[in-house]
Amino acid sequence: MAHKTDIEIARAATKRPIREIGAKLGIPEADLLPYGHDKAKVGADFIAGLKDRPNGKLILVTAINPTPAGEGKTTTTVGLGDGLARIGKTSAICIREASLGPCFGMKGGAAGGGYAQVVPMEDMNLHFTGDFHAITSAHNLLSAMIDNHIYWGNALGIDQRRVTWRRVMDMNDRALRDIVCSLGGVANGFPRQTGFDITVASEVMAILCLATDIHDLQRRLGDIIVGYTSDRSPVHARDLKADGAMTVLLKDALQPNLVQTLENTPAFVHGGPFANIAHGCNSVMATTTALKLADYVVTEAGFGADLGAEKFMNIKCRKAGLAPAAVVIVATVRALKMNGGVAKADLGAENVAAVTAGCANLGRHIENVKSFGVPAVVAINHFAGDTEAEIAAVQEYVAHQGSEAILCRHWADGSAGIEALAHRVVALAEADHHGFAPLYPDEMSLFHKIETIANRIYRAGEVIADKKIRDQLHAWEQEGYGDLPICMAKTQYSFTTDPNVRGAPEGHSVPVREVRLAAGAGFVVAICGEIMTMPGLPSKPAAETIGLNDMGQIEGLF
Repeated sequence: MAHKTDIEIARAATKRPIREIGAKLGIPEADLLPYGHDKAKVGADFIAGLKDRPNGKLILVTAINPTPAGEGKTTTTVGLGDGLARIGKTSAICIREASLGPCFGMKGGAAGGGYAQVVPMEDMNLHFTGDFHAITSAHNLLSAMIDNHIYWGNALGIDQRRVTWRRVMDMNDRALRDIVCSLGGVANGFPRQTGFDITVASEVMAILCLATDIHDLQRRLGDIIVGYTSDRSPVHARDLKADGAMTVLLKDALQPNLVQTLENTPAFVHGGPFANIAHGCNSVMATTTALKLADYVVTEAGFGADLGAEKFMNIKCRKAGLAPAAVVIVATVRALKMNGGVAKADLGAENVAAVTAGCANLGRHIENVKSFGVPAVVAINHFAGDTEAEIAAVQEYVAHQGSEAILCRHWADGSAGIEALAHRVVALAEADHHGFAPLYPDEMSLFHKIETIANRIYRAGEVIADKKIRDQLHAWEQEGYGDLPICMAKTQYSFTTDPNVRGAPEGHSVPVREVRLAAGAGFVVAICGEIMTMPGLPSKPAAETIGLNDMGQIEGLF
C-alpha cells in the first residue's frame, strides 16, 4: 500500500472547531480572535490576566546536527505533545511558523509529518494569519523612513555610509543580497549600497519573539539602531519616530496563534526565526501563555542542539526567566549513519559500525545539554528501514553516556507510538532538578562569550576575529551593550563552520566574519564562516512541483 503524503494525511484530519481547542486550555471563546474555523489568535487582555498563575513544565525538543537524511524534530515535538495528552496530561505544543523561503526552496514546511502534524498544514506553510507579512512590512517601513529622512534634508545627520539597517523579504532570493538603491537621479534620493535579508533574519522578527507585551514591543522597536552619524553616534528607530507606526503594524502579529494537531492537541504556532542565522525559538508570548494554561508545554529550538538549544538556553530562557524541566534530543539511525561517514545513497544498507561512529555527534550534544544543568533523553525517530541491531547500537551508546534512548514511532502511529517517551519525560520533569543555568554570565565580555560558546559547545580550539571586529565589540561594551548575550550565525550541518565536517570534531577554528548589534532584540550577532542571512533557491526548487489540482486543492507542499 502506498504511503499517504503529509498533505494527504493532513487533509483527511478530523479537525475540531478552534473554540473547542481553546476550551481544552480554558480559553473562553470571547478571548479567541478567529481566522476562519480552525485558527485563532489569543487576546491580549486574556493573556495579561494569566500572570499570577503557576507555570507548567517546559520540555525542549532539540536534535543532533541535521543531515539530508532528516531528523524529524518538529514531528517529534508534535508527537510528544500528543503522547503526553494520551497519558492524561494537559499538554500544549509551541512551534514556529513556516517561512515561505524554505517552503518553496529545499527544506519544505514546518508543521511536522506523517501522523504527528499540526493542521491546517496548507495555511501554516503559506500565509497563515499574516504575521510574517506584518513583520516584513514593519521592517521595510523603517527602511523607507531612513532613506526618506536623508532625502528631506537629513536633520539627524545620518552618515549614508554607515546605515546598517537592510531590507527584508520572506523569500530565498540571492539576487538581492547585495544591491544599490536610489539610482535614477535626484527624485529618487541618494544612491547607496544595501541589501536584503530573509524576513526570519530581521531584528523585528527577533523582537516580536522576545517581547513580553505590546509596550515592551514598542520599547524594543525604538531601541533598534539603524545606523550612525559621521561622528559614530548611533541613530535609533525612535529618533526617526518610526516605532509607533511599526507597533501598529505588529499589534495583531504579537498575539499568539492557536491551532491543533491531528489528534486535536492545542498547538501555539508563533514567530519563526531560523536557528542558524537568528535565535531559532518560537515567541516568548506563546511559550509563557502556554505554560499558564497547560501542565506540559513541548517546544522546539531549530537545527542541532549546538545552535537552537544553545540559543534557547542562553538567549530565550535568560531573557524570559524560563527553565526547561527536561530536554529531548532527536536522532535518526539514518542521520547517525551519515555522521558516521555513509553517503546518502547507501543509507538503506545495515551498517552498525557507521551508526556507532556517528553516535559521537549525538554524545557531544548530550554532554552539551547536560552542561546547562538539565536532564536529557534521546528520542530515536523511527524509519521503516532501521534494523534492530542499529537501534540497539544507539541505545547501548546512549546508556554509556548516562542517558536513555527511546524508540519512537509517532510518524507512523501518532501518539500511540511515543507513549514510552512521554512517560520518561514526565519522570524526568517531575524529579525537579532545579540545576538550570545559562553557559555564561551577563557580565562576561562579548568576545569572551563568543569564545565560551565556541570552546564549550563547538569544542573549537580558537576563535579568529580581525582587530576591527574586536574593536567593534569593545566599542559596544563602552556604549553599555556588554551584558547582552551572543547569537551565533553558523552552519547547522556541523559543530565547525564547515558544513562538510560531520561527527564530533575538536580543536578547529571558528572564524567570525562580521558582528551585528541587535539592540532592540537584546543580543549581538556573530556571523561565522560562510553563513548567509539571505538564502538562495536550489537548482530544483520545491516551487516547481507546487500547484493546484483539478479539485482546487494544493499539491506539492511537504
